[in-house]
Amino acid sequence: MTKRRWTADDLPDLTGRTVVVTGAASGVGRGTAAAFAAAGARTVLAVRDVAAGERAAAAMSGTTEVRELDLANLASVRAFAGGWQGRLDVLVNNAGVAMTPHGRTADGFELQFGTNHLGHFALTNLLLPSITDRVVTVASGAHKAGVLDLDDLDFARSGYTPVKAYGRSKLANLLFTLELERRCREVGSSVRALSSHPGYTASNLGTKGRNAHLVKVVHLAGRYLAQTEAQGALPSLYAATQDLPGAGYVGPDGRFELHGHPALVGRSAAASDPVLARQLWEASERLTGVTFPLVAEPRPGA
Repeated sequence: MTKRRWTADDLPDLTGRTVVVTGAASGVGRGTAAAFAAAGARTVLAVRDVAAGERAAAAMSGTTEVRELDLANLASVRAFAGGWQGRLDVLVNNAGVAMTPHGRTADGFELQFGTNHLGHFALTNLLLPSITDRVVTVASGAHKAGVLDLDDLDFARSGYTPVKAYGRSKLANLLFTLELERRCREVGSSVRALSSHPGYTASNLGTKGRNAHLVKVVHLAGRYLAQTEAQGALPSLYAATQDLPGAGYVGPDGRFELHGHPALVGRSAAASDPVLARQLWEASERLTGVTFPLVAEPRPGA
C-alpha cells in the first residue's frame, strides 16, 4: 500500500496555540499563515508592510493579527520583540529578500545577509524566552552554492553578486538552525530548531527592482511550472508540527526538491559544519548585540 503523502489537511488541531510567521503578507509566508490560522492557531503576521499584511489576513479564516516588523532594521526587530507578551509556541522565520542589487540594511549590513540571517537571528534570540515549542527557519536549495567568509561578509574582497549573497544568506540560515538546536539542548530547553525550504514556488521573491520584462517571464514560468504558495508552505508547516529530529531540514520530496510533499532532505557539508555554525553564531552576536538568552536550570541538590 502506498503511504498517503502529507498535506495541510493533516495538520493537528492548533486551537490554543500561538504562531508568528515573518513575511506573511505574500507568497509562502502567506500560505503558511493561512494554514496555521485555518487549523485554529492564533496567527500573527509579522510584516514590513502593515497594509499588505492586513489585506492578506482579511482573506484568511481563523484568528489573525498583523504586526509591523522590518528585519532589515534592528530597531524594528527590538520593538517587535519588546512588544511581545505571553507564550509563543512556534516562530517561523520565513521573510527574506533575494537576488537584490548590492545594498545595506538600516544598520549597515549587506542587505541579503542582514535581512535573511541577522534580522532573524536577533528576532529569535529576543523572543526565545517566550517560545515553548520550536523555531522553523526557511532556507533554500541555493544554500548549496553558498560560501561563508566571516572576514568578508560585505564582499569587499571577493566581489558582490546577487546570487553569491543569496546563497550565503541561506547557508547562514541552516548554520543558525544547527547552532540554535545545539544551544537549546545544552541548556535543557524543550525548544526545537528546524529548517525548511519550499522548492520552486510562485512568489514575488527576487523580482523587486528587476527588469519588467524579466519579471513577466518569471511570473509566466511560475504560473505553469511552480507550486502554489499553499503547496510551498507545506515543508514549513510539517517542520512546525510533526515529531522530527532537532536541526532537521524539510523540503519537497520530488525530483531535485523542486516540487512535492514534505520530507526530510539533505544539505551541503558546509551547512552541517558545527564549527562554522558556532563561529557564525559568535559573529552574529557581535554584529547585532543580541545574545543567546537561555541558561541551564540548576539540578536539584547542585
